[in-house]
Amino acid sequence: MVQEQQTAETMEKETTIVYLMKNYANYNFWANLTLINWLKTHPEQLLEQEALSSFKSVKLTLAHILQTQEYWFSILSKTDFVMKERNSLTEIFDQLLKQSEQLSDYVANLGADKLEENTLVESPWFSCDLQNFEYVMQVFNHSTYHRGQVITICHNLGITGAPMTDYNFYNIMAK
Repeated sequence: MVQEQQTAETMEKETTIVYLMKNYANYNFWANLTLINWLKTHPEQLLEQEALSSFKSVKLTLAHILQTQEYWFSILSKTDFVMKERNSLTEIFDQLLKQSEQLSDYVANLGADKLEENTLVESPWFSCDLQNFEYVMQVFNHSTYHRGQVITICHNLGITGAPMTDYNFYNIMAK
């Protein structure tokens, strides 16, 4: 994960959108790492237990976050998307962290030209032609949304004490 403090000098060399995308990429990796480290302290069978939510368990929600990050990475990197099935919670934890770091590293190497370039996406669900930074924000907003669901599922299962993973907390306390 690229975790460098931005100075006035380095920010002058980057556009605001480039800085923001890199910071969000680092934030996403940090938030997933923070959440997974907390989840690892709880019994696996509880994290696989069904609860009322859009996905039936913490495990399935994390698998969805991972799959979606892989999908958007394939869009950004212009590579083929391969749907992978993960069976164990440990594999999902490991792959989500690996993918989040890969995404962070990838975004860290994008300049304004690539972030502002349009990419046509034609999928079974939608069609669009947006600038790449919009897709970067989509993947991170999507992951944030579902991390919130993980916390809600945990609360419904009696698991409390979730770590703070807000973007502002990251910027002020965690960098």
